[in-house]
Amino acid sequence: MIRTQVSHAERGTDDSSKFAAHTKESLAYWTEFARTFERWQGPRSYYQRRLAEIYSFLIPPGMRVLEVGCARGDLLAALKPGYGVGVDFCPAMLDLARPRHPELHFVQADAHDFDLNETFDYIVCLDLVNDLWDVQKVFENIARHCHPGTRVILNAYSRLWEIPRKVAEKLGLAKPQLTQNWLAPGDIENLLYLADLEMIRYSVDVLWPFWTPPVHQVANKYLAKLIPFRWFALANVFVARPRPRPIDREPVVSVVVAARNEAGNIPQIFDRVPEMGAGTELIFVEGNSTDDTWGAVEREIAKRPDVNARLFKQPGKGKGDAVRKGFREASGDLLMILDADLTVAPEDLPRFYEAWRSGKAEFVNGVRLVYPMEDRAMRFFNHIGNKFFSMAFTWLLSQSIKDTLCGTKVLSKRDYETIAANRAYFGEIDPFGDFDLLFGAAKYNLKIVDLPVRYGERTYGETNIHRWSHGALLLRMVIKAMRKIKFV
Repeated sequence: MIRTQVSHAERGTDDSSKFAAHTKESLAYWTEFARTFERWQGPRSYYQRRLAEIYSFLIPPGMRVLEVGCARGDLLAALKPGYGVGVDFCPAMLDLARPRHPELHFVQADAHDFDLNETFDYIVCLDLVNDLWDVQKVFENIARHCHPGTRVILNAYSRLWEIPRKVAEKLGLAKPQLTQNWLAPGDIENLLYLADLEMIRYSVDVLWPFWTPPVHQVANKYLAKLIPFRWFALANVFVARPRPRPIDREPVVSVVVAARNEAGNIPQIFDRVPEMGAGTELIFVEGNSTDDTWGAVEREIAKRPDVNARLFKQPGKGKGDAVRKGFREASGDLLMILDADLTVAPEDLPRFYEAWRSGKAEFVNGVRLVYPMEDRAMRFFNHIGNKFFSMAFTWLLSQSIKDTLCGTKVLSKRDYETIAANRAYFGEIDPFGDFDLLFGAAKYNLKIVDLPVRYGERTYGETNIHRWSHGALLLRMVIKAMRKIKFV
């Protein structure tokens, strides 16, 4: 058998010529598309509006946003960026975009090799990856425009829609497309990984891409999120971030302790909370106790002038209100919650610190349901309830949430302030504070990581949780989250 030997230089030349031919063909296609844009916009308009709703849900207004493959810039404008830049390789498309959206900045460049010499909070790619010659190279280029907190959001067609799309083209309902990549979700995740980008979450949407009320509302808002209907959705939506890197600087750590009727545990908290990072401050928020919790904290502060500790009175009711007060008063860059009952050992806090500082997690969520518990740590029905809520939240938030009500949670003050500034979206319905933080972390695309801990028995006082009344309240919050996060 005779094999033809091809040099690296010849192979490279061949690849370059194929890429050049692909670019020329694509440019001609999109130039013609720009010329006849209004003709094809009608059948596409609802699908485009639906995707704009999805992207707008994931991206808060006022951010620095880059759209790669921006066409007329309509999606970028819908995101209401504080600073918005659109990149497209087609001059005819940008001629449409500039007068249509004069508040935005547009750059003519190819997605494979543009260089803006700046970074963005969000980088979006609407219906782009199916058309690209080299998806990995474009992802690598996008990664160069990321800072550590950047989120990359993109969507790709599901291959199940290849035949319906061809039928629509034959009927004149859709413009015939160039040859598509038809990437599966696993392909996208792998290409992101190769480009040093890590997928945070993946979801599907658009079961029915046509404006036919009320069918499209029911199909896309509800059915597309449920098995088996979700298997047939048109759009695969991905949220990714740059591959995590360890954080160089050591932050000051604020440990917030909501304390109501916990006087007997206060000395142990002072004894056992370790020093972390550039220093640890203890923030006690006393919740109108019937025992001497306030006095116990005051005495420990007076006895230990070397400990950075402060005491505040809770302004309202519920642990969530106390935690929010503590976070407002905290001066540290990293915020931690420690339950005053000490059922999660303070000695475990450095593990939470390292999970955050390593970059692996932006929101560290304690989990009590992995290791065996002490005999009286959690009652049977509480355990069953926690299991149910963990499954519900994993489905709701599209990230693994093994334990929703473990009190030990860690996030940066910067990320918390983003959640707090937008809390009105969910409303003040959470007396515990756990759901409030998890909802916000998922809404703003933080990387949530579960961290298993040993859960011990309470040694002083009684629990403030009432399993049946509070369980009903938690169920109402899950239903609200379905409307606010899942069925949008």
